Amino acid sequence: MKKLVASGIFMMGVASLPVGTSTAIPTPPVRDYNADPRFHTLRNFFRKLECPAERYCATFLEAADAYKLDWRLLPSISFVESTGGKAARNNNMFGWDSGRAQFTSPAAGIHLVGYQLSHSYLYRSKSLDGLLSTYNPDPDYVQLVKSVMRRIAPTWKIASRP
Repeated sequence: MKKLVASGIFMMGVASLPVGTSTAIPTPPVRDYNADPRFHTLRNFFRKLECPAERYCATFLEAADAYKLDWRLLPSISFVESTGGKAARNNNMFGWDSGRAQFTSPAAGIHLVGYQLSHSYLYRSKSLDGLLSTYNPDPDYVQLVKSVMRRIAPTWKIASRP
């Protein structure tokens, strides 16, 4: 049984659930982001491109602040992976688990992916380039995500993680 749980699969009867799609990640306290200039910048980016992710601007910022990520990272990955939710399936705007992950809501997906990028041994100690290369090993992926980050807000430093 320990081997099954450690490998990411828990089986009971005929059902199995992949570990990592749970919404048991602790969510930070809700904050009003309406006065935050990042909120308006992000909302304008998604609105101009008619992305469903526009509805989750506060959630993107909440996750970035809680997990100490560049506030443009999660929105940029969502844009590259699903055009900001346009091509998302099962509330998975990030292509998480090669697109197989299912989340109870887009907000749950934002928090789980943010938490994993911040806390998982696969990502936590890496530079932005290293994190993105691990997320997707395609040689062009790092520059693609960083170019979206600059489109969202070109003046913030993106050379490394905060």
